[in-house]
Amino acid sequence: MESGLRFAAIDIGSNAMRLLFTRVIEKKNGKPFFIKESLIRMPLRLGHDAFTMGTISKQNCESFLQTIIGFKNLIEAYGPVSYRACATAAMRNAKNGLDLVHRVKESSGIDLDIITGQDEARMILSRNINQYLITKKYYIHIDVGGGSTELTIISDGIKQISKSFSIGSVRLLEGKVQKSYWNDMRDWIKGGTKTLGKIKAIGSGGNINKIASMLGKHKGESLNHAEIKKVINKIDAKDIEDRITILGLRPDRADVIVHASKIYLNCMKWAGAKKIIVPQSGLADGIVSQLYDDYKGNNAA
Repeated sequence: MESGLRFAAIDIGSNAMRLLFTRVIEKKNGKPFFIKESLIRMPLRLGHDAFTMGTISKQNCESFLQTIIGFKNLIEAYGPVSYRACATAAMRNAKNGLDLVHRVKESSGIDLDIITGQDEARMILSRNINQYLITKKYYIHIDVGGGSTELTIISDGIKQISKSFSIGSVRLLEGKVQKSYWNDMRDWIKGGTKTLGKIKAIGSGGNINKIASMLGKHKGESLNHAEIKKVINKIDAKDIEDRITILGLRPDRADVIVHASKIYLNCMKWAGAKKIIVPQSGLADGIVSQLYDDYKGNNAA
């Protein structure tokens, strides 16, 4: 007999779309064990359109809808207990974002939620990251996406303040980040951390995960400033083609990873954080965690 509960999550980011299949095993001690069974990533950069034109092009709308239909077919084959689809900064910014939500419902039956930056940060911070928090310690959680960066300051394992900034790797690539955006981010970080003691950063997002794996780090291990700079200097020294063919970066990662690193490094510097913990989990993991909690709540004795 097959064990475990199956859940699925769709994460529609600014740089790619992801479909995650996760099985949850409920152990005898009551603690759930999450197993990522499959992650499918479609490199569709909706952020390019959203941040340069303010709308998602007809061609990308069609690619997006075909991908969603494909994801729905896979979800039906997988047969999860429940699933959820969430979209972030690109869809929040696109004038035709809500129109696409209606088209997704018509073509696939999926209810697509365009979530706020605050919701995004909250879901990412769920069980997947909370396990790395130590009481009586201070943290700044830095989640860098293609279109925005979500920052959360945590003390005693509790979220204190959180804010979303329109600074992301794709926005930087497209030259759509004004200096005032950086100043606002710096002032918010410095203001929120000035009375705190020693602080550690927690990083989420595909680019920091890639930097950690290039350094041979395991899930939940820390990187320091010098280690990140070492990897980025290695990447920055090569053109896009060599980043792909020699370093093994995906084409849609190769042109944004240096931009993303600038966000992590600046946030760490302004917060005074020497190290950044990389749990290697993202929004899709957070969605699954929330689905599991909802399932348990609905099925409580």
